[in-house]
Amino acid sequence: MDYYTIYISTIFLLKIVFIILASTHLYLKLKNKTDSDLDKQVLFWRERTEFIFIALMAVLLIYLFNPRKNRMVMINNETQMLLFLFGVVLIITADWKIFFKESNIFKKIQFVL
Repeated sequence: MDYYTIYISTIFLLKIVFIILASTHLYLKLKNKTDSDLDKQVLFWRERTEFIFIALMAVLLIYLFNPRKNRMVMINNETQMLLFLFGVVLIITADWKIFFKESNIFKKIQFVL
């Protein structure tokens, strides 16, 4: 296996760990155990894995889309899936309330309504 394949596999593994941690947090939330030590640890590691995932994806984007080298042939199905998941994660984890609360356009729309 080459380094690129190992890197992509590492990102997939990290994403699976993130999904497990997020699912565990949702389960604990449904059971009303959000103040437990387990939930605090799950949230701690979920945030860390999310940060590492975003950092690794940023490095992957820099590597793939470096203007000095043409690496478009390296984008296979696994890489496409990772880029898709990266977009989904960024949309879901975005701080939308900042956009809606501080935007002048939305303030005007709220004022009119």
